[in-house]
Amino acid sequence: MGQKLAAGNWKMNGTAADLAEVEALKAAHPTSTVDILLCPPATLLSRMSDVAKGVIATGGQDCHANASGAHTGDTSAAMLVDAGASYVILGHSERRTDHGETDTDVNAKAQAALANTLIAVVCVGETEAQRDAGQTLTVIGTQLKGSIPEGATGATVVVAYEPVWAIGTGKVPTLEQIAEVHDFMRAELTARFGDTAADMRLLYGGSVKPSNASEIFATSNVDGALVGGASLKAAEFSGIIKALEAA
Repeated sequence: MGQKLAAGNWKMNGTAADLAEVEALKAAHPTSTVDILLCPPATLLSRMSDVAKGVIATGGQDCHANASGAHTGDTSAAMLVDAGASYVILGHSERRTDHGETDTDVNAKAQAALANTLIAVVCVGETEAQRDAGQTLTVIGTQLKGSIPEGATGATVVVAYEPVWAIGTGKVPTLEQIAEVHDFMRAELTARFGDTAADMRLLYGGSVKPSNASEIFATSNVDGALVGGASLKAAEFSGIIKALEAA
């Protein structure tokens, strides 16, 4: 297993003024025992990478499957690398919903990421209707199978479980529900990829806060978190990082 991972997704938030939060986070965790990742909007990526260098990794929030071309408004994996990124989030539920991304789309993007030495953080998760219908594991299994490319390893792919109904809602699944999905994901990945699946970091995401982080990180097969709103402020994200360091 690689080091545990505290990943922050800034979504469509942040301008140059907010780089002060990155400075503060860097000062608070100059030599962390866990990996720290921030994924800002594309406009900030290069500047954040300069500020974060050596202490905090940076990543994109999406990439195009193609290397270049007539794709106005899109960003290729190579461009993310050029801007300083070492990771990219793929298949976030907001992309799947707002942009109609399918598992096949996510898989193609992940292949592009891996070809450019980016670590792909592949997101999966069920909606509230799917959970209520008892389809959670079926949905997660289908998304894993379709979204993660052949040849994925523990060094190249991170999987983030984000129940769609828990993102930004303040609702958090029970620890038993989190453990059930994370154990299932580990088993599915092991069946497909063999021993390297033991090294694939499985993150939980969805209303993670300093107040609930410790119990989530103590849960079976949870190797870190993908954090939304709480990653925008150094003080809040630091509390989550400290909980992960202590886990």
